[in-house]
Amino acid sequence: MSRIEALLFVVGDEGLTVKQLADLLDVGEVDIEAGLSELKTHYENNAASGLTIKQLADTYLLTTKPELANTIKKLVENPNSSVLSTASLEVLAIIAYKQPITRAEIEDLRGVKSERPIQTLISRGLIREVGRAEGTGRAILYGTTKEFLNYFGISELSELPPLPEGNMEDENEHTDLFMTKFQEVFQNENQ
Repeated sequence: MSRIEALLFVVGDEGLTVKQLADLLDVGEVDIEAGLSELKTHYENNAASGLTIKQLADTYLLTTKPELANTIKKLVENPNSSVLSTASLEVLAIIAYKQPITRAEIEDLRGVKSERPIQTLISRGLIREVGRAEGTGRAILYGTTKEFLNYFGISELSELPPLPEGNMEDENEHTDLFMTKFQEVFQNENQ
């Protein structure tokens, strides 16, 4: 049960399916379903906990209880205390450096769904729709906003830190350096 809880916490608003949880924990789907049910019951019966398990389609999420919506709303409405999730920062960094870019291209780079982080960034006014891609489906193209520049204390995109150059043998190392640089700017500008 604790391993399911830990995984749902770490993936945040992306959530995981029963199959993904079973594969990650190397157990049967029946065991995962039982664990999710047990966790949900635990949270619902524990008034001291502000968490619950929520199912959206076939994806399970660790979320806050609906009755705490007003408390959460205060945090969201206070821009000084609102911090972007790692997923949102990753998506924002990709958009900042690769714009204009579609959601599919972002997801290809990240390797995971990015719909929720994109919605978070749109709601915060950090990104916006800047057009439509050519071709089938005419996917939405995203770009940063003036609010993005203000948020990071820069006047133009050319002030973003440069990406590491050269071929790196370890792609994860490249991603880590990319995110480290972006987070350094974020932390320095918001202190």
